[in-house]
Amino acid sequence: MLRIAERVLPDGTRKKVQPFHISMEGMESLVLCRDDEDYDAMVKILCVASRRKNVIIIIYAVVSNHCHMAVLASRQAEAHEYGQEVKRMYSMWLAQKYNVRKALKQMDVKAILLDNDWYVRNALAYVPRNAMDNGCNVNEYKWSGYRAMFCTPEPGRPVSALTKRERRSLMHTDDDLSGVAWLLDSENHLISSSFCDREYLEQAFEHDQTFFMKTVSGSKAAEMKQKLIDSPRQSMTDTDYLNAANAESEKWFRYPLSMIPLDKKASLVLYMYRTTRTGIPQLARVFELSREKVAQIIGRDAGK
Repeated sequence: MLRIAERVLPDGTRKKVQPFHISMEGMESLVLCRDDEDYDAMVKILCVASRRKNVIIIIYAVVSNHCHMAVLASRQAEAHEYGQEVKRMYSMWLAQKYNVRKALKQMDVKAILLDNDWYVRNALAYVPRNAMDNGCNVNEYKWSGYRAMFCTPEPGRPVSALTKRERRSLMHTDDDLSGVAWLLDSENHLISSSFCDREYLEQAFEHDQTFFMKTVSGSKAAEMKQKLIDSPRQSMTDTDYLNAANAESEKWFRYPLSMIPLDKKASLVLYMYRTTRTGIPQLARVFELSREKVAQIIGRDAGK
C-alpha cells in the first residue's frame, strides 16, 4: 500500500500527506449526541473543520459520547488542530442548543501518526467499528463513513449550490463552501462518499472489500483502543527498547532475548516492529541481527 500519498488539500495546494488517527474521548459522564440532529451536526462539523484546517477525512465514526476520525494531513500539528477545531465547534453547538457551557473542557483530543501499514489498516478498521458502542451493526450505522467504501457513489444535492440561508440552517456555518464536492441526501444529511477519501482506504486494503470487512470484523476493539488511544507508541532509547524486547521474550518464550533461536527472534521482531515506534537500525542493534535480515523479516528496504 502507499501509506504516504499526494493529495490536493482543501486550500488548493498539492502536498504529500500522511494518515493520522484522531480520537476525541473522555466524556463518560456526558452524552454528546442526544438525537439525530446532534449526530448530523457533528458529521457536518467534521467536514467544515476539515476545510478550515486543511485536512482530508478518510473515514469517521460519531457515537453518543465520542468520535473518531482518520485523516490525511501534511503535518501532525494540522491533524491535531483539526481535532481541536471539531471540539471547539461542537462545544458551540451544545451551548447554542442546550445552553451547556464548557461541556467539552475535559475531552481529550489525540492525533496519532499511523506510521506503518499494520497501524494504518487496523486504525481504518477500528474507526467504523465504534458503531458497536451504540449497539449498532457496523454496516447499518449511518453516522460513520463505513458505507462510503467500496460502493457506487450516491447522487445528491451539491452543498456548493446552497444559498447563504441554507448553509446556516443545513450546514450550521457561514463559511464559503462554493468549492466543495460534498452532497446532501434527500434528508439533508451529508453523503459520506462525497467527502471521504475512498481511494486511500480502498488501496490500503488492496482494493479488496472482503479484506476490509474481515479486518473490521476481526479487529479486537479493546486491544486496538489500548494501542491506538490509551497507550500510543512512543520512541524508546536502545536500553529501554532492549528491556521491552526482553520482557516480551520472557512472556512469549520464557527465555531472555539472547537465548532464543532465530525463528523465535523473527516472530518477535515482526511483533515489535508492528506495535512499537522503531526502525530497522534499532531492531538490528537490539536483536543482534543484520539490517538486511531485519528488513527481510519485516518486508522493508534495509536502507530505511
